[in-house]
Amino acid sequence: MQTATQFENAPETALEWHQSGTGAALATVVQTWGSAPRRTGSQLVVSGDGQIEGSVSGGCVEGAVVMEALEALEDGKHRLLEFGVSDEDAFAVGLACGGTIKVLVEPVGSALPEALLQELVQARANRAPVAYEVNLATGTRRLVRGAYPDRMRMDRSGVEDDGETFVAVHNPPLRLVCVGAVHITQALVPMARIAGYDPVIIDPRAAFAAPERFPGEILMDDWPDEAVEKLGLDTRTALVLLTHDPKLDDPALQAALAADVFYIGALGSKKTHAARVSRMQEAGFTEEQINRIHGPIGLDIGAAGPAEIAVSILSEMTAVLRGKQP
Repeated sequence: MQTATQFENAPETALEWHQSGTGAALATVVQTWGSAPRRTGSQLVVSGDGQIEGSVSGGCVEGAVVMEALEALEDGKHRLLEFGVSDEDAFAVGLACGGTIKVLVEPVGSALPEALLQELVQARANRAPVAYEVNLATGTRRLVRGAYPDRMRMDRSGVEDDGETFVAVHNPPLRLVCVGAVHITQALVPMARIAGYDPVIIDPRAAFAAPERFPGEILMDDWPDEAVEKLGLDTRTALVLLTHDPKLDDPALQAALAADVFYIGALGSKKTHAARVSRMQEAGFTEEQINRIHGPIGLDIGAAGPAEIAVSILSEMTAVLRGKQP
């Protein structure tokens, strides 16, 4: 999938082209100033025969980057390029004014070892958060896990204060697991897609989880605890419980409390939530675990109706993800 800001499958494409014998170089935006056309971390992949996927500037400097990438494939050395994007060129790609970007070009198999790229691709396939760290001066590079917590939480690639260490954040795609195929879910799922989530809807009730009500979405008719076990719950997963039925909500809730999901939200009044807390206490969960539940769900914005409730839920999810709310 390619977005307006980043080519999300760039490492996979680069590895595929390299292993096919065509050759590949990865170009990555490592720093920006002003109104740069692409955010830091955006990538362009260039093959040995000049094929390209992705973008580092929306078209302003792609031609120059491709030429540098082809030269890098010949000499096997990385390059750090700097470009100024004029106001006129910026306007052509939809920006009001220009800026400056730095682009790191790494030929695969020489500057960027194939084994390291394979390790990165495997980590991404396993939904394992990793950071790719490279010294822009020496070219020393490695994958690190459990480091740069602020960058990982904010999905913010960039150059460290030393001016030499570039950190590329490789987080798994955000995932939203909705238990309950209700009216709020119908509003929340398309909003979540816009915000970058991959939604999954769980509801064993066929009348609710009908494809006609959720066209094109992933629907699971398993019992919720069985469904979340199949999906797996991790630090990039938000779980939203919307059925109002403890028989459906509680099994998934207990699985989430035992996992490391970044957000748990449950629909219901304060009275309903108090009863939910009691059930979780009886099930043996600690106060710390239970306090992770956001209930009543969503930010208090005075929401009325399913669409506004969905806005409040997505807003609270974002605040928790970005560390703006406990």
